[in-house]
Amino acid sequence: MRRKLAMMLICAISVSAFSGCGKSEATEDKGDATATENTIFSGELEENVTIQVLENDTAISKGYFQQLIDAFNKEYEQYGITAVDANMDQYLDLANDGPYGYGPDVLYQANDVIMQYAQGKHILPLPVEKLECYSQVPKSAWQAYQVDIDGQTYTCGVPVNVQCPMLYYRRDLLPEDWKDNWDKDSNDVPDMVENWNDMYAFSVDRHNENGDTYGYMKSLYDVYFSSGFLFSYGGYIFGDNNTNPEDIGFSAGDSAKGAWVLSQLASTMNEDCIDDTITTNAYSKLADGTYFATMSTPDTYTTFFDELVNEYEADGLSEEEARAKAEENLVMTGIPKLPESGDLKEENPKLIDSKAMGGVNGYAISSYTKSPNACLAFVDFATKYDMIMLRNETLGISPAREDVSNEIGGLSESIYEKLEKGNIVLMPSIKEVAQIWTPGQTFFTDIAKDAFRSDSEKKYKDIDSMRAGLEEMCQQIHDAIFTLE
Repeated sequence: MRRKLAMMLICAISVSAFSGCGKSEATEDKGDATATENTIFSGELEENVTIQVLENDTAISKGYFQQLIDAFNKEYEQYGITAVDANMDQYLDLANDGPYGYGPDVLYQANDVIMQYAQGKHILPLPVEKLECYSQVPKSAWQAYQVDIDGQTYTCGVPVNVQCPMLYYRRDLLPEDWKDNWDKDSNDVPDMVENWNDMYAFSVDRHNENGDTYGYMKSLYDVYFSSGFLFSYGGYIFGDNNTNPEDIGFSAGDSAKGAWVLSQLASTMNEDCIDDTITTNAYSKLADGTYFATMSTPDTYTTFFDELVNEYEADGLSEEEARAKAEENLVMTGIPKLPESGDLKEENPKLIDSKAMGGVNGYAISSYTKSPNACLAFVDFATKYDMIMLRNETLGISPAREDVSNEIGGLSESIYEKLEKGNIVLMPSIKEVAQIWTPGQTFFTDIAKDAFRSDSEKKYKDIDSMRAGLEEMCQQIHDAIFTLE
Protein backbone atom coordinates (compact mmCIF):
# COMPACT_ATOMS: atom_id res chain seq x y z
CA MET A 1 0.00 0.00 0.00
CA ARG A 2 2.85 2.40 0.87
CA ARG A 3 4.44 1.75 -2.54
CA LYS A 4 1.12 2.41 -4.28
CA LEU A 5 0.62 5.64 -2.37
CA ALA A 6 4.14 6.78 -3.17
CA MET A 7 3.61 6.12 -6.85
CA MET A 8 0.36 8.13 -6.81
CA LEU A 9 2.16 11.08 -5.24
CA ILE A 10 5.00 10.85 -7.72
CA CYS A 11 2.61 10.75 -10.66
CA ALA A 12 0.82 13.80 -9.26
CA ILE A 13 4.11 15.68 -9.01
CA SER A 14 5.14 14.70 -12.53
CA VAL A 15 1.83 15.68 -14.09
CA SER A 16 1.95 19.01 -12.28
CA ALA A 17 5.47 19.61 -13.47
CA PHE A 18 4.88 18.85 -17.12
CA SER A 19 1.25 19.79 -17.67
CA GLY A 20 -0.04 22.10 -14.99
CA CYS A 21 2.35 24.94 -15.63
CA GLY A 22 1.57 24.90 -19.34
CA LYS A 23 -2.00 26.03 -18.65
CA SER A 24 -1.07 29.41 -17.21
CA GLU A 25 -0.49 32.29 -19.60
CA ALA A 26 1.37 34.09 -16.87
CA THR A 27 3.66 31.13 -16.47
CA GLU A 28 4.32 30.95 -20.20
CA ASP A 29 5.34 34.58 -20.20
CA LYS A 30 7.84 34.04 -17.42
CA GLY A 31 9.69 31.14 -19.02
CA ASP A 32 9.86 27.42 -19.26
CA ALA A 33 10.19 26.30 -15.71
CA THR A 34 8.65 28.92 -13.47
CA ALA A 35 5.79 26.69 -12.40
CA THR A 36 8.24 23.87 -11.81
CA GLU A 37 10.12 26.05 -9.35
CA ASN A 38 6.88 26.78 -7.54
CA THR A 39 5.61 23.23 -7.36
CA ILE A 40 8.76 21.19 -6.87
CA PHE A 41 11.92 23.27 -6.75
CA SER A 42 10.95 25.60 -3.95
CA GLY A 43 14.55 26.33 -3.04
CA GLU A 44 14.03 24.90 0.44
CA LEU A 45 16.58 22.12 0.83
CA GLU A 46 15.42 18.81 2.20
CA GLU A 47 17.70 18.24 5.20
CA ASN A 48 19.25 15.05 6.56
CA VAL A 49 18.78 13.15 3.32
CA THR A 50 20.94 10.89 1.17
CA ILE A 51 20.76 11.25 -2.60
CA GLN A 52 21.77 8.41 -4.91
CA VAL A 53 23.83 9.57 -7.90
CA LEU A 54 24.36 7.44 -10.98
CA GLU A 55 27.59 8.52 -12.68
CA ASN A 56 29.58 7.56 -15.73
CA ASP A 57 31.68 4.38 -15.20
CA THR A 58 34.88 6.10 -16.33
CA ALA A 59 34.32 8.98 -13.91
CA ILE A 60 34.04 6.42 -11.13
CA SER A 61 37.02 4.29 -12.15
CA LYS A 62 39.31 7.32 -12.62
CA GLY A 63 38.43 8.74 -9.20
CA TYR A 64 36.68 11.91 -10.38
CA PHE A 65 33.29 10.97 -8.97
CA GLN A 66 34.72 10.38 -5.49
CA GLN A 67 36.30 13.84 -5.56
CA LEU A 68 32.97 15.32 -6.64
CA ILE A 69 30.85 13.78 -3.91
CA ASP A 70 33.51 14.44 -1.26
CA ALA A 71 33.50 18.14 -2.18
CA PHE A 72 29.70 18.32 -2.34
CA ASN A 73 29.20 16.49 0.94
CA LYS A 74 31.61 18.86 2.69
CA GLU A 75 29.78 21.89 1.25
CA TYR A 76 26.35 20.61 2.27
CA GLU A 77 27.31 18.90 5.54
CA GLN A 78 25.57 21.69 7.45
CA TYR A 79 22.24 20.56 5.93
CA GLY A 80 22.82 16.88 6.51
CA ILE A 81 22.74 16.23 2.74
CA THR A 82 24.92 13.37 1.56
CA ALA A 83 25.51 12.28 -2.05
CA VAL A 84 26.53 8.66 -2.60
CA ASP A 85 27.27 6.38 -5.53
CA ALA A 86 24.00 4.80 -6.65
CA ASN A 87 26.10 1.72 -7.47
CA MET A 88 23.86 0.80 -10.40
CA ASP A 89 24.46 -0.18 -14.01
CA GLN A 90 24.75 3.07 -15.98
CA TYR A 91 22.35 1.60 -18.52
CA LEU A 92 19.50 1.45 -16.03
CA ASP A 93 15.81 1.19 -16.84
CA LEU A 94 14.43 4.18 -14.95
CA ALA A 95 11.00 3.85 -16.56
CA ASN A 96 10.44 0.43 -14.99
CA ASP A 97 12.65 0.58 -11.91
CA GLY A 98 12.05 4.15 -10.80
CA PRO A 99 8.40 3.77 -9.77
CA TYR A 100 9.40 0.95 -7.42
CA GLY A 101 12.15 2.92 -5.72
CA TYR A 102 15.12 1.25 -7.42
CA GLY A 103 16.34 4.12 -9.56
CA PRO A 104 18.83 6.87 -8.70
CA ASP A 105 17.85 10.39 -7.63
CA VAL A 106 20.34 12.01 -10.02
CA LEU A 107 21.57 10.38 -13.22
CA TYR A 108 24.33 11.21 -15.69
CA GLN A 109 23.74 10.09 -19.27
CA ALA A 110 23.79 11.09 -22.93
CA ASN A 111 21.01 13.37 -24.12
CA ASP A 112 19.31 10.73 -26.27
CA VAL A 113 19.00 8.38 -23.29
CA ILE A 114 17.89 11.02 -20.82
CA MET A 115 15.30 12.51 -23.14
CA GLN A 116 13.59 9.16 -23.62
CA TYR A 117 12.83 9.38 -19.91
CA ALA A 118 11.55 12.93 -20.37
CA GLN A 119 8.87 11.88 -22.80
CA GLY A 120 7.69 9.30 -20.29
CA LYS A 121 7.83 11.92 -17.50
CA HIS A 122 10.32 9.85 -15.55
CA ILE A 123 12.64 12.85 -15.06
CA LEU A 124 11.81 16.35 -13.89
CA PRO A 125 11.85 19.56 -15.92
CA LEU A 126 14.45 21.79 -14.31
CA PRO A 127 14.65 25.53 -13.52
CA VAL A 128 17.95 25.65 -15.39
CA GLU A 129 18.09 29.44 -15.67
CA LYS A 130 18.71 29.49 -11.92
CA LEU A 131 21.84 27.35 -12.20
CA GLU A 132 25.29 28.92 -12.09
CA CYS A 133 26.25 27.29 -15.41
CA TYR A 134 23.21 28.54 -17.35
CA SER A 135 24.76 31.48 -19.20
CA GLN A 136 27.98 29.56 -19.96
CA VAL A 137 26.34 26.70 -21.89
CA PRO A 138 25.54 27.27 -25.58
CA LYS A 139 21.95 27.27 -26.77
CA SER A 140 22.57 24.20 -28.95
CA ALA A 141 23.60 22.17 -25.91
CA TRP A 142 20.54 23.22 -23.92
CA GLN A 143 18.32 22.31 -26.88
CA ALA A 144 19.57 18.73 -26.63
CA TYR A 145 17.68 18.50 -23.34
CA GLN A 146 14.49 20.29 -24.31
CA VAL A 147 11.10 18.74 -24.99
CA ASP A 148 7.87 20.37 -26.18
CA ILE A 149 4.70 19.22 -24.49
CA ASP A 150 1.32 20.90 -25.05
CA GLY A 151 3.02 23.92 -26.58
CA GLN A 152 5.37 24.41 -23.65
CA THR A 153 9.14 23.88 -23.79
CA TYR A 154 10.77 22.13 -20.85
CA THR A 155 14.48 21.61 -20.19
CA CYS A 156 15.14 18.28 -18.53
CA GLY A 157 18.90 18.00 -18.32
CA VAL A 158 22.02 20.04 -17.60
CA PRO A 159 24.87 19.72 -20.16
CA VAL A 160 28.30 18.74 -18.84
CA ASN A 161 30.37 17.72 -21.84
CA VAL A 162 30.13 17.41 -25.59
CA GLN A 163 30.79 13.98 -27.02
CA CYS A 164 31.91 13.46 -30.60
CA PRO A 165 34.25 11.18 -32.50
CA MET A 166 37.91 12.14 -32.44
CA LEU A 167 40.95 10.68 -34.20
CA TYR A 168 43.58 9.11 -31.94
CA TYR A 169 47.03 8.34 -33.34
CA ARG A 170 50.63 7.66 -32.29
CA ARG A 171 53.09 10.38 -33.21
CA ASP A 172 56.03 7.97 -32.74
CA LEU A 173 54.58 5.59 -35.33
CA LEU A 174 54.79 8.16 -38.10
CA PRO A 175 57.31 7.36 -40.86
CA GLU A 176 60.71 8.90 -40.21
CA ASP A 177 60.43 10.79 -43.49
CA TRP A 178 56.90 12.06 -42.92
CA LYS A 179 57.91 15.71 -43.12
CA ASP A 180 59.38 15.06 -46.57
CA ASN A 181 56.72 12.74 -47.97
CA TRP A 182 53.57 13.18 -45.85
CA ASP A 183 53.35 16.94 -45.37
CA LYS A 184 52.59 18.36 -48.79
CA ASP A 185 51.53 21.77 -47.47
CA SER A 186 54.50 21.99 -45.06
CA ASN A 187 52.29 22.91 -42.13
CA ASP A 188 54.00 20.45 -39.76
CA VAL A 189 50.82 18.35 -39.56
CA PRO A 190 50.99 14.87 -41.12
CA ASP A 191 48.80 14.62 -44.21
CA MET A 192 47.32 11.29 -43.10
CA VAL A 193 45.64 12.91 -40.08
CA GLU A 194 44.39 15.83 -42.15
CA ASN A 195 42.52 13.99 -44.89
CA TRP A 196 41.15 10.48 -45.44
CA ASN A 197 42.82 10.06 -48.84
CA ASP A 198 46.27 10.17 -47.28
CA MET A 199 45.12 8.06 -44.33
CA TYR A 200 43.93 5.44 -46.81
CA ALA A 201 47.26 5.51 -48.71
CA PHE A 202 49.29 5.36 -45.50
CA SER A 203 47.19 2.45 -44.18
CA VAL A 204 47.84 0.48 -47.37
CA ASP A 205 51.58 1.20 -47.18
CA ARG A 206 51.90 0.32 -43.48
CA HIS A 207 50.15 -3.02 -43.86
CA ASN A 208 52.12 -3.87 -46.99
CA GLU A 209 55.40 -3.22 -45.16
CA ASN A 210 54.37 -5.38 -42.19
CA GLY A 211 51.33 -7.63 -42.45
CA ASP A 212 50.86 -7.55 -38.67
CA THR A 213 50.35 -3.80 -38.53
CA TYR A 214 47.62 -1.49 -39.78
CA GLY A 215 47.00 2.19 -40.33
CA TYR A 216 43.47 3.32 -39.41
CA MET A 217 41.33 0.72 -37.64
CA LYS A 218 37.76 1.06 -36.40
CA SER A 219 34.67 -1.10 -35.88
CA LEU A 220 32.57 0.10 -38.82
CA TYR A 221 29.29 -1.46 -37.66
CA ASP A 222 29.09 1.24 -34.97
CA VAL A 223 26.37 3.66 -36.13
CA TYR A 224 27.55 6.40 -33.81
CA PHE A 225 30.93 6.63 -35.53
CA SER A 226 30.04 5.57 -39.08
CA SER A 227 26.97 7.73 -39.68
CA GLY A 228 29.07 10.90 -39.69
CA PHE A 229 30.45 9.81 -43.07
CA LEU A 230 26.86 9.91 -44.38
CA PHE A 231 26.14 13.30 -42.77
CA SER A 232 29.22 14.81 -44.44
CA TYR A 233 27.61 14.21 -47.85
CA GLY A 234 24.10 15.39 -47.03
CA GLY A 235 22.59 12.63 -44.91
CA TYR A 236 20.75 13.32 -41.67
CA ILE A 237 18.83 11.40 -39.02
CA PHE A 238 15.40 13.03 -38.73
CA GLY A 239 13.98 16.07 -40.49
CA ASP A 240 12.99 19.39 -38.93
CA ASN A 241 16.14 19.62 -36.86
CA ASN A 242 15.90 16.02 -35.69
CA THR A 243 12.34 16.35 -34.40
CA ASN A 244 10.35 14.72 -37.25
CA PRO A 245 10.67 10.89 -37.26
CA GLU A 246 8.49 10.72 -40.40
CA ASP A 247 11.43 12.17 -42.32
CA ILE A 248 14.37 9.75 -42.07
CA GLY A 249 17.40 11.06 -43.95
CA PHE A 250 20.27 8.58 -43.87
CA SER A 251 19.95 8.20 -47.66
CA ALA A 252 19.53 11.92 -48.39
CA GLY A 253 21.82 13.93 -50.64
CA ASP A 254 25.00 12.15 -51.68
CA SER A 255 25.23 10.18 -48.45
CA ALA A 256 26.03 7.02 -50.44
CA LYS A 257 29.47 8.56 -51.02
CA GLY A 258 30.02 8.28 -47.27
CA ALA A 259 29.18 4.57 -47.42
CA TRP A 260 31.66 4.23 -50.28
CA VAL A 261 34.37 5.89 -48.18
CA LEU A 262 33.72 3.40 -45.38
CA SER A 263 33.94 0.47 -47.79
CA GLN A 264 37.32 1.73 -49.05
CA LEU A 265 38.61 2.12 -45.48
CA ALA A 266 37.40 -1.40 -44.63
CA SER A 267 39.60 -2.76 -47.41
CA THR A 268 42.70 -1.59 -45.49
CA MET A 269 41.64 -3.29 -42.23
CA ASN A 270 41.11 -6.89 -41.14
CA GLU A 271 37.82 -8.61 -40.39
CA ASP A 272 37.82 -7.22 -36.85
CA CYS A 273 36.21 -4.11 -38.36
CA ILE A 274 32.99 -6.08 -38.92
CA ASP A 275 31.98 -6.32 -35.25
CA ASP A 276 32.97 -4.58 -32.00
CA THR A 277 36.39 -6.26 -31.74
CA ILE A 278 38.32 -3.08 -32.56
CA THR A 279 36.21 -1.03 -30.18
CA THR A 280 37.32 -3.24 -27.30
CA ASN A 281 40.95 -3.84 -28.29
CA ALA A 282 41.84 -0.39 -29.66
CA TYR A 283 43.44 0.74 -26.37
CA SER A 284 45.95 -2.12 -26.28
CA LYS A 285 46.47 -2.31 -30.06
CA LEU A 286 47.25 1.38 -30.35
CA ALA A 287 49.60 1.06 -27.37
CA ASP A 288 51.53 -1.93 -28.76
CA GLY A 289 51.77 -0.33 -32.21
CA THR A 290 49.54 -2.72 -34.12
CA TYR A 291 47.23 0.18 -35.01
CA PHE A 292 48.48 3.61 -36.03
CA ALA A 293 45.14 5.34 -35.56
CA THR A 294 41.56 4.79 -34.47
CA MET A 295 38.47 6.82 -33.63
CA SER A 296 36.91 7.26 -30.20
CA THR A 297 35.40 9.94 -27.97
CA PRO A 298 37.28 12.52 -25.85
CA ASP A 299 36.39 10.86 -22.55
CA THR A 300 38.43 7.77 -23.47
CA TYR A 301 41.70 9.74 -23.68
CA THR A 302 42.82 8.71 -20.21
CA THR A 303 42.23 5.04 -21.01
CA PHE A 304 44.39 5.28 -24.17
CA PHE A 305 46.98 7.23 -22.16
CA ASP A 306 47.17 4.74 -19.29
CA GLU A 307 47.49 1.82 -21.71
CA LEU A 308 50.37 3.52 -23.52
CA VAL A 309 52.10 4.33 -20.22
CA ASN A 310 51.88 0.64 -19.28
CA GLU A 311 53.39 -0.33 -22.63
CA TYR A 312 56.33 2.05 -22.20
CA GLU A 313 56.89 0.84 -18.63
CA ALA A 314 56.92 -2.74 -19.90
CA ASP A 315 59.68 -1.63 -22.28
CA GLY A 316 61.77 -0.56 -19.29
CA LEU A 317 60.95 3.11 -18.75
CA SER A 318 60.25 4.51 -15.30
CA GLU A 319 56.70 5.70 -14.61
CA GLU A 320 57.78 9.33 -14.94
CA GLU A 321 59.57 8.65 -18.22
CA ALA A 322 56.66 6.59 -19.54
CA ARG A 323 54.10 9.28 -18.75
CA ALA A 324 56.23 11.97 -20.37
CA LYS A 325 56.68 9.86 -23.49
CA ALA A 326 52.96 9.03 -23.65
CA GLU A 327 52.05 12.72 -23.36
CA GLU A 328 54.36 13.44 -26.28
CA ASN A 329 53.22 10.63 -28.56
CA LEU A 330 49.49 10.09 -27.96
CA VAL A 331 47.58 12.59 -30.07
CA MET A 332 43.84 13.22 -30.05
CA THR A 333 42.74 15.45 -32.91
CA GLY A 334 39.79 16.24 -35.15
CA ILE A 335 38.47 13.94 -37.84
CA PRO A 336 40.28 14.23 -41.22
CA LYS A 337 38.64 15.97 -44.15
CA LEU A 338 36.89 13.97 -46.87
CA PRO A 339 37.19 14.08 -50.66
CA GLU A 340 34.17 15.73 -52.22
CA SER A 341 34.09 12.87 -54.76
CA GLY A 342 34.11 10.13 -52.12
CA ASP A 343 37.06 8.53 -53.93
CA LEU A 344 39.94 7.85 -51.52
CA LYS A 345 42.28 7.07 -54.42
CA GLU A 346 41.75 10.44 -56.12
CA GLU A 347 44.89 12.52 -56.41
CA ASN A 348 44.66 16.16 -55.34
CA PRO A 349 40.99 15.87 -54.34
CA LYS A 350 38.80 18.79 -53.36
CA LEU A 351 38.32 18.33 -49.63
CA ILE A 352 35.24 18.96 -47.50
CA ASP A 353 34.76 19.12 -43.73
CA SER A 354 33.80 15.92 -41.98
CA LYS A 355 30.66 15.90 -39.91
CA ALA A 356 30.08 13.56 -36.99
CA MET A 357 27.31 12.31 -34.79
CA GLY A 358 27.70 13.71 -31.33
CA GLY A 359 25.91 13.97 -28.06
CA VAL A 360 25.76 16.01 -24.91
CA ASN A 361 26.22 14.17 -21.66
CA GLY A 362 24.68 15.71 -18.61
CA TYR A 363 22.70 15.41 -15.41
CA ALA A 364 18.99 14.85 -14.90
CA ILE A 365 16.84 14.40 -11.80
CA SER A 366 14.48 11.47 -11.39
CA SER A 367 10.78 12.19 -11.04
CA TYR A 368 10.77 9.61 -8.26
CA THR A 369 13.20 11.37 -5.95
CA LYS A 370 11.96 12.47 -2.56
CA SER A 371 14.58 15.25 -2.36
CA PRO A 372 14.35 17.34 -5.55
CA ASN A 373 15.85 20.49 -4.05
CA ALA A 374 18.85 18.61 -2.65
CA CYS A 375 19.27 16.95 -6.04
CA LEU A 376 19.15 20.32 -7.80
CA ALA A 377 21.80 21.61 -5.40
CA PHE A 378 23.99 18.66 -6.37
CA VAL A 379 23.52 19.29 -10.10
CA ASP A 380 24.29 22.98 -9.60
CA PHE A 381 27.43 22.12 -7.64
CA ALA A 382 28.61 19.49 -10.14
CA THR A 383 28.26 21.85 -13.12
CA LYS A 384 30.09 24.84 -11.66
CA TYR A 385 33.36 26.03 -13.14
CA ASP A 386 35.68 24.32 -10.64
CA MET A 387 34.10 20.87 -10.95
CA ILE A 388 33.89 20.97 -14.76
CA MET A 389 37.53 22.06 -14.90
CA LEU A 390 38.48 19.18 -12.57
CA ARG A 391 36.42 16.80 -14.70
CA ASN A 392 38.37 17.91 -17.76
CA GLU A 393 41.71 17.53 -15.99
CA THR A 394 40.83 14.07 -14.71
CA LEU A 395 38.95 12.59 -17.64
CA GLY A 396 39.91 14.70 -20.66
CA ILE A 397 36.32 15.60 -21.49
CA SER A 398 35.27 18.42 -23.81
CA PRO A 399 33.32 20.77 -21.52
CA ALA A 400 29.96 22.24 -22.50
CA ARG A 401 30.78 25.35 -20.44
CA GLU A 402 32.21 28.07 -22.69
CA ASP A 403 34.40 29.59 -19.96
CA VAL A 404 36.12 26.28 -19.21
CA SER A 405 36.45 25.54 -22.91
CA ASN A 406 38.06 28.93 -23.50
CA GLU A 407 40.40 28.48 -20.55
CA ILE A 408 41.77 25.11 -21.63
CA GLY A 409 41.69 26.07 -25.32
CA GLY A 410 43.08 23.71 -27.93
CA LEU A 411 40.91 20.83 -28.93
CA SER A 412 38.06 21.57 -26.52
CA GLU A 413 37.65 25.01 -28.05
CA SER A 414 37.69 23.43 -31.51
CA ILE A 415 34.94 20.97 -30.53
CA TYR A 416 32.90 23.83 -29.14
CA GLU A 417 33.24 25.69 -32.45
CA LYS A 418 32.22 22.59 -34.43
CA LEU A 419 29.13 22.26 -32.27
CA GLU A 420 28.23 25.87 -32.96
CA LYS A 421 28.81 25.42 -36.73
CA GLY A 422 26.69 22.27 -36.94
CA ASN A 423 29.56 19.95 -37.86
CA ILE A 424 28.67 17.94 -34.77
CA VAL A 425 25.19 16.55 -35.36
CA LEU A 426 23.65 15.95 -31.94
CA MET A 427 21.70 12.75 -31.42
CA PRO A 428 17.95 13.42 -31.53
CA SER A 429 16.24 13.88 -28.20
CA ILE A 430 13.10 11.99 -29.17
CA LYS A 431 12.35 8.39 -28.28
CA GLU A 432 12.22 7.29 -31.94
CA VAL A 433 16.03 7.53 -32.07
CA ALA A 434 16.12 4.15 -30.32
CA GLN A 435 14.99 2.57 -33.62
CA ILE A 436 17.92 3.74 -35.75
CA TRP A 437 20.64 1.56 -34.25
CA THR A 438 19.77 -1.99 -35.35
CA PRO A 439 19.00 -1.20 -39.03
CA GLY A 440 22.09 1.01 -39.10
CA GLN A 441 24.30 -1.72 -37.67
CA THR A 442 22.97 -4.17 -40.25
CA PHE A 443 23.82 -1.82 -43.12
CA PHE A 444 27.29 -0.87 -41.89
CA THR A 445 28.11 -4.50 -41.06
CA ASP A 446 27.43 -5.47 -44.67
CA ILE A 447 29.56 -2.57 -45.90
CA ALA A 448 32.44 -3.91 -43.77
CA LYS A 449 31.83 -7.56 -44.74
CA ASP A 450 31.90 -6.73 -48.45
CA ALA A 451 35.59 -5.89 -48.15
CA PHE A 452 36.24 -9.56 -47.40
CA ARG A 453 33.75 -11.13 -49.83
CA SER A 454 34.45 -12.19 -53.38
CA ASP A 455 33.13 -9.83 -56.06
CA SER A 456 30.25 -12.19 -56.81
CA GLU A 457 29.24 -12.33 -53.13
CA LYS A 458 29.37 -8.61 -52.38
CA LYS A 459 26.05 -7.13 -51.31
CA TYR A 460 26.91 -3.60 -52.37
CA LYS A 461 28.88 -3.67 -55.62
CA ASP A 462 28.75 0.05 -56.45
CA ILE A 463 27.59 3.40 -55.12
CA ASP A 464 24.08 2.96 -56.58
CA SER A 465 23.59 -0.26 -54.65
CA MET A 466 24.84 1.50 -51.52
CA ARG A 467 22.25 4.22 -52.06
CA ALA A 468 19.57 1.55 -52.39
CA GLY A 469 20.87 -0.08 -49.21
CA LEU A 470 20.57 3.21 -47.35
CA GLU A 471 17.02 3.69 -48.62
CA GLU A 472 16.18 0.20 -47.37
CA MET A 473 17.75 1.05 -44.03
CA CYS A 474 15.54 4.17 -43.78
CA GLN A 475 12.47 2.08 -44.55
CA GLN A 476 13.41 -0.41 -41.84
CA ILE A 477 13.75 2.43 -39.33
CA HIS A 478 10.39 3.83 -40.42
CA ASP A 479 8.75 0.43 -40.04
CA ALA A 480 10.27 -0.02 -36.59
CA ILE A 481 8.95 3.36 -35.48
CA PHE A 482 5.47 3.33 -36.99
CA THR A 483 4.55 -0.27 -37.75
CA LEU A 484 6.23 -2.55 -35.29
CA GLU A 485 5.78 -0.48 -32.13
